[in-house]
Order: sequence, then structure tokens, then C-alpha cells
Amino acid sequence: MTTPVGKFREKSREAMASPLLGPALKNATDKFIAGRLGTLPQLGEPESLKQEAREVKVRCIARLDQLTAQFAESYRARGGQVHFAADAQEARQILLSIARENAVKLVAKSKSMATEEIEINHFLEGQGIEVVETDLGEYIIQLAKEKPSHIITPAIHKTKEQVSSLFHEKLGTPETPDISEMTRTAKRVLRNVFLKADMGVTGANFAVAETGTLTLVTNEGNGRMVTSLPRIHVAVVGIEKIVEKLSDVPPLLKVLPASATGQKITVYFSIISGPRRPGETDGPEQSHVILLDNGRIDMLGGDYRESLYCIRCGACLNVCPVYQAVGGHSYGGTYPGPIGAVVTPLLHEEDAKYPSALPQASSLCGACRDACPVKIDLPRMLVSLRHDGVLHPAGGFSARVTGMAEGVAFRFWAWAAKSPARFHQAAKLMRWLFKLPGFKGLVRFFPPASGWAFARELPEFPERFGWEE
Repeated sequence: MTTPVGKFREKSREAMASPLLGPALKNATDKFIAGRLGTLPQLGEPESLKQEAREVKVRCIARLDQLTAQFAESYRARGGQVHFAADAQEARQILLSIARENAVKLVAKSKSMATEEIEINHFLEGQGIEVVETDLGEYIIQLAKEKPSHIITPAIHKTKEQVSSLFHEKLGTPETPDISEMTRTAKRVLRNVFLKADMGVTGANFAVAETGTLTLVTNEGNGRMVTSLPRIHVAVVGIEKIVEKLSDVPPLLKVLPASATGQKITVYFSIISGPRRPGETDGPEQSHVILLDNGRIDMLGGDYRESLYCIRCGACLNVCPVYQAVGGHSYGGTYPGPIGAVVTPLLHEEDAKYPSALPQASSLCGACRDACPVKIDLPRMLVSLRHDGVLHPAGGFSARVTGMAEGVAFRFWAWAAKSPARFHQAAKLMRWLFKLPGFKGLVRFFPPASGWAFARELPEFPERFGWEE
């Protein structure tokens, strides 16, 4: 489900025209950035913490085939069932078959990006099965019939006034600016969902191959309710979440909450070990794990293997100037921001009709690489994807992601740069043009400058370069 260039630009313009989106994003991301910078040093030397976490992911991804098989064996030994899904369609069908075999009518969901990736809510609802999100942010956007706009805080784009109006419209409650009152309203509704649900659906932050356990970090307690109250629990887990042993979890757990929300640890940390055993009063009767590929295996052997190290903390979104300007919905897929610009074209290749515009949605400033708790070199992969986009087989020169005008501009630059004399003359010409009255205003309407200028001010052309005498 890649985004054509024109569609991304259209969505970006709509987002930037919103008077509410920019302040909402800035308020939230500023808090997350400050929290990350303040918390990581309290846990240890930040670069050492990142390196330790990265080494865990490097080692586990290198042995992913073995660890996947080991996890399946270990989880089954605990009484659970494991299913393998090659793509989103297969994952949906597996989940549907589990639901139908057990006469499921109501599904309670905990926050999960993997289930967003396979679009399970829409699919199950089309089969006559009610699905309710129990994370407050996810519940808000479900009522609004929207997609998450952030990996960690899905309703980051909404103000409290918008949420109040939404609750009034959908739940019949009086409009109020009191966040606590709105939270109590959601709790009252969701409590009944927990008690009545036939099936609970979650993701997992990490899946431990050695012990066959799932780990889940949450702040609202809904993850624990969803995995213990319904008679059936299904976890949809991307295969890259598998780690070798329990001792691999603490290094990742140190950097995950700190990088995501600035917490030393989330309010709840759950370890899930299969279905309820004889003599136990809590837990589901059945426990299933759907291990999801959906393009991940193809990433293992190529230039984008490093993207599988991602622990979905959202730190790269918070520092990205593009994300801060246009929000998550402009990206058109499940994963926004720099990591989304990398993985979305790779996870949905079978649906791609156009080269993805998303790798172009970056200034390549490197802030995402610096913020990443597992030191993923996102700018390198974005440049590689841009290269792949130019060579995309969708058509000739005019079909490339860069576009005709940008291609011509770079060809002219390359021609001028091959000769010092031509380069000096080109610099003089541009300096003269920029001094003409109205030139900067006029050039904003013509490509390729128009692509830059719709969201930025054109820079001044320097009076002198360092190489000029």
C-alpha cells in the first residue's frame, strides 16, 4: 500500500493547512524528546545502552530462522498453538478461523501495530464479528474511524476538545474539557467489553524463543485484561520480535520505554506463558500466536535487514522535522515517520502499483539515526530506497519518483559540476537570478523548486562559496 508522490503531497498539504495539527504534534513530540533525553542518562551511559540493545537485535536477527522454530516448539510445549502467516491475508484468515471455530462474537484488542498492519479490525467486522480497541488512544481513533498517526500515541493528532466532541457524538456524553472525566467515560464502556469478550487479541513487544513466552508493555492495564479475561487469546507477532532468551529482554526493555515516552519502565510489564493450566483461575482456555512474515523474510538478505532491529518506540518520529510538519496520516500506511518511510514499501510490495513516495519524505538530517535506541542507520536506507525508486520498472523517465523536472535539474547540475569553469558560471547565473525582483516568488510555482517551496522558504543564494577566491 505505497503512496504515489502526488497523493503524499496532497495529504501533506492538507495536514499543514490544519490550524490544530501542528501545535498538537509539537506539544506531544517535545514532551517525548525531553523525556527521552532526561531518562536515558538515569539508566546508564546512553550510547552504551543503545549498543547493548543493538547487539541483542543483531545476534537474534542473524539466527531468526532457528529462533522462530525454537519459539514455536517452546510455546507449544506450554500448551499454546503457533501459526505461521506468510502475508496479511493469511494472518487474517488464520484469525478468522480461530474465531469461527470458537463462536466468537466480540473481540477485545490491546494496542498492536502488527494487527494494524494486517487491518484485522475492518476484516473481522466485515465477517460479522465486533472488535473493540481497549487502549484509550486506539479507542478514540476507532470511534473516529481513523488510523493511528503515531506508533506509540495513536491519537496524538487530536486535541482534548476534539475528543470531547467525538465522545458526545458517539457515546452521548456531555461535552467537557476535563480529561479525567473523558477517561472515566472510556473506562465505563471498556469494562463491559473486557467482561463480555470471547477473544482477546494483542501483539507482543518481544517473544522469547528459549522459554516460549511473550512479553507485553502497557501503561493502562488493558493488555493484562485482554490476555487474561477472554477465553481465547491470540497474539499477532512480527517474526522480528523474537529474541533468544529472557536475558535478552532487559537491555531492550531499558531503552524501549525511555525512548518512547521518557519512562524508566511502563506501568505494566506482562509475561504471557500460554493458556490457563489446571488449578489456575486466571488466563484463557486457548492461547494462539500468529507469527507474521509479510515481507520481513525478504528484508533479511538485502540492504534493509537493519530495519528489522526496530523495537517500535517511535523515537524517530518525534525528532523528524517532516513528521512534525505533516503528521502520521500523510504517510498512507501503518507505520509513519522515518521507520515507516523505510518499511512500508517493503512490507507491502505485493500491493505496490507505484514507486513509493515515502523515502523522499526526509531531509536526511540524521536526527532519526541519533535518536534510535538500537542505532538503525535510517538515512542510509532512505537513500537506498530513493535509488531503488529511480530504477523502479513502473515506466520511463517521467514515471520515476524524482519526477521529470528534478531529473533535468540534477542532470544540469552534473553537467556543470564536471567543469570548474561551467560551475563558476552557473553559480554567477544563479546569484544574478536570485537578485532579480520577484524571482524567488516566481520560482516557487515551477518544478523542481515548487516541490521544495510549498512547505519551506527558499534559501538565499550565497554571495560567496568557500571554493571561490
